[in-house]
Amino acid sequence: MLYPIFIVVGLAVGAFSGYIIRKKIAQTEANSVESKMHVMIEEAKSKEREILLQAKDKAISVIDEAKKEEANRRQESKEQQQRLEKRENLFDQKLLELESKQTKILEKAKQLETVKQEINDIKTQQLEKLEKIAQMDKQGAQEVLLRNIQTEMEESLMSRIRKLENENSTQLDAKARTTLVQAIQRCAVSHAVEATTTMVDLPSDEMKGRIIGREGRNIKTLEQRIGVEIVVDDTPNVITISGFSPIRRHVCKRALEKLILDGRIHPAKIEEAIEEAKKEIAVEIKKAGEDACYELGIAGLDPKLVQIVGRLKYRTSYGQNVLQHSIEVAHLSAMLAEELGANVTVAKKAGFLHDIGKAVDHEIQGTHPEIGRDIAKKFNLPDEIIQPILTHHEDNPSTLESVIVKIADAISGARPGARKDTYERYIQRLEELESIATREEGVEKAYAIQAGREVRVFVHPDKLSDLQAHEKAKIIAKNIESELRYPGEIKVTVIRENRIVEYAR
Repeated sequence: MLYPIFIVVGLAVGAFSGYIIRKKIAQTEANSVESKMHVMIEEAKSKEREILLQAKDKAISVIDEAKKEEANRRQESKEQQQRLEKRENLFDQKLLELESKQTKILEKAKQLETVKQEINDIKTQQLEKLEKIAQMDKQGAQEVLLRNIQTEMEESLMSRIRKLENENSTQLDAKARTTLVQAIQRCAVSHAVEATTTMVDLPSDEMKGRIIGREGRNIKTLEQRIGVEIVVDDTPNVITISGFSPIRRHVCKRALEKLILDGRIHPAKIEEAIEEAKKEIAVEIKKAGEDACYELGIAGLDPKLVQIVGRLKYRTSYGQNVLQHSIEVAHLSAMLAEELGANVTVAKKAGFLHDIGKAVDHEIQGTHPEIGRDIAKKFNLPDEIIQPILTHHEDNPSTLESVIVKIADAISGARPGARKDTYERYIQRLEELESIATREEGVEKAYAIQAGREVRVFVHPDKLSDLQAHEKAKIIAKNIESELRYPGEIKVTVIRENRIVEYAR
């Protein structure tokens, strides 16, 4: 039992000893911390004193600098004030000098006025003496003098004017000839050949019979639907298409080529080939317009306007192809505009489009310049291009570009072999025949064939009866007799047929 007691006592003694030792250690550490704090406070106070001393020194230096600056400013202001005082003194002196000079000038002006008055008095006295001597007043003397001068100079002036006019006229004529010759030499366009027939090559003479068809139904269908005349003669492997319209002849040729290639030739197939040929010709017309614009370097035209231009490929004027004529006029206009200092772009476009009205003059009433003007306005072309289109056949064009286009048009048409009046009259007569027939009510379409000796008129079967068709033929014949002059006689054929189409599906 004694061991536990000793253990307890030992533990108690150990705990008390540990407490005493711990307390001493804590006291020692506290003393060391207090000493460190005291050292740090002392260091801070010493730094504070140093900072205060530095601040005082800096403040003193700042004050000294401010005093120096103030002294400098005072010195500068004093110097400026002295300079101003000097300037004021100089200004006062100059003002006094100016006043003295002004006084002298006024005195001299008074003297001049006095002298001027004296001179005027002397002049008046002299004029009075001269008038008494000449017995004529001042106005009369002036008139006499001017009359004498006019009489003396009139003859010399007139002779000089006539000389200058002759010299200028000679020089201008020579320069104009040179300019036109250069433009003509630089531009060469092929001329159109008068032709109203187109040849179609056949693989064999047997094909002629197939084209004619049973009782001529195939060839009649072609002639009636296209408005041309097909001549089948003894020429081997060739048939001839006759017609004044190049578009109709090309449509017929294209349709025949398709039929020959296909081998099946009957009325239904013929109509299908004609429609396909018309579509292809329309594409070629658009391409012709685009190629012409590309050749001339003209861009920015409306695609529909370009297609209208392409129709000129199949239009002739006095035997001259209108599209080639338009291209040539555009080239000539550009060259002349460049020589004369005009707007080359405007002259070229106006020359290219000057005959655009001829593309649709068969369908629209009016002259081709007026139709061309309306087309140009429809496609929002500027007035500087519209004016040459409208006035290229007038005597006094309003602008320089209009004059240039008129001259270029005359040059293109006046080339040797470019135009022939007989062909144009022939085409005009055939067009008049067709227009007389188509203006009648109930007429669907009309074609002049056999060089104008026959007119085939197709009427709407639902609008006209057989009896009315007979009457319509008589009316058209009488209108032709009263309105046209022609040799021989003209046959009027009115065709009325019903066509009923149904599909078996």
